[in-house]
Amino acid sequence: MNRTRRLRTTGGIRSLVRENLLKVDDLIYPIFIEEGKGIKKEIESMPGIFRFSLDILPEELNTIQELGIRAVILFGIPDSKDEIGSETWNDQGIIQKSIRFIKKHYPEIYVITDVCFCEYTSHGHCGIIHNNDVDNDATLKNLSKQAISHARAGADMVAPSGMMDGMIRTLRESLDKEGFYQLPIMSYAVKYSSSYYGPFRDAADSAPSFGDRRTYQMDPANRREAFREADFDKEEGADILMVKPALSYLDIIRDLRNNYNIPIACYNVSGEYAMIKAAGEKGWIDEQKVMMESLLSMKRAGADLIITYFAKEVARLLREQH
Repeated sequence: MNRTRRLRTTGGIRSLVRENLLKVDDLIYPIFIEEGKGIKKEIESMPGIFRFSLDILPEELNTIQELGIRAVILFGIPDSKDEIGSETWNDQGIIQKSIRFIKKHYPEIYVITDVCFCEYTSHGHCGIIHNNDVDNDATLKNLSKQAISHARAGADMVAPSGMMDGMIRTLRESLDKEGFYQLPIMSYAVKYSSSYYGPFRDAADSAPSFGDRRTYQMDPANRREAFREADFDKEEGADILMVKPALSYLDIIRDLRNNYNIPIACYNVSGEYAMIKAAGEKGWIDEQKVMMESLLSMKRAGADLIITYFAKEVARLLREQH
C-alpha cells in the first residue's frame, strides 16, 4: 500500500517537505495618502486600512518598517481633480511629495507608485475621455508625464495600471529618454474588469461617474487573452508582470508563471480583503487561517510578489511563528 500519510504525521516532517512558503519579503503593502493635514481616516469597507495625510504617514511607515515590510505601493487622493488628471504630473502633487518624504526619512523602504488617472480625474476613468470612452493614445502622452514626474521625485519602480495599449513601450521609451533607464516597470499586464474592486473605489474616490471600465480592462471570461496582454508588455519592456485580482484568477497566475521567465506579481485586491474581514468579524471563519491559506494559494499558483492589504497582519503572524 502506498502510504503518503507518512510525510504528514508530525509538524516536523510537514515543515521539512513543505513545497511553498510565504515570507515577509514576498509582500508589497498599499498605502493611501490624502492631501491635507491631521488625517487618519479608516476606510469603512476595508477595516484596518486608512487614508493618511503626509504629516501622519510616519505612524504607518514606522509600523511597517518595524515589521520588516520592505516595499510599498502608493495611491494618492488629491484635493483637486480635472478632466485629464493633470495633478498626476504636478511635481508638488501628493504622490510626488510622499515619494520625496519617504526616500528622505525611510530610504530603505522600496517605493512603487501606481501610474494611472482614476483617482485624479473628475469622471473617474483611467484617461482622457473622447466620445464617451477613454482615448488610448492621448492618454499615453499623459502617462509618460506622470511616470517621469514620479521618477524625478525618487520612485524606485513605476506600476502602470490603466490597461492602455502600448503603455509599457511608451513609458520605457520616455523613461529611458529622460535618463531613468534603470527604473523598473511592473505592469498591471493582466487586469480584469472585476467586481472585486469595490472597496478600493471607496478608498481612493475613484468610482467612474458614468459607464464602467470594460472597454479597457479584460473580460473575466477570458483566459487566452491574458497571454496576448502579457506577451505585448514583456516585449515592450516590462520587468514584472502582474495579475489582478488574485484569488479568482489563480489559473492565470499559473499560466504566466509557466510561460514567462520574469517575476510574476499578483494583487490581492480590496474585495478579497473585505470578504475575509467581514466573515471573520461574523465568526464564520478563522480569519487568520483563511488569510494565510489565501495568500499561500497565490504563492503556490506561481506569484513571486503579492500586493496585499494583509501585509502587516501576515508579518506579525510570521514573526510570532518564529
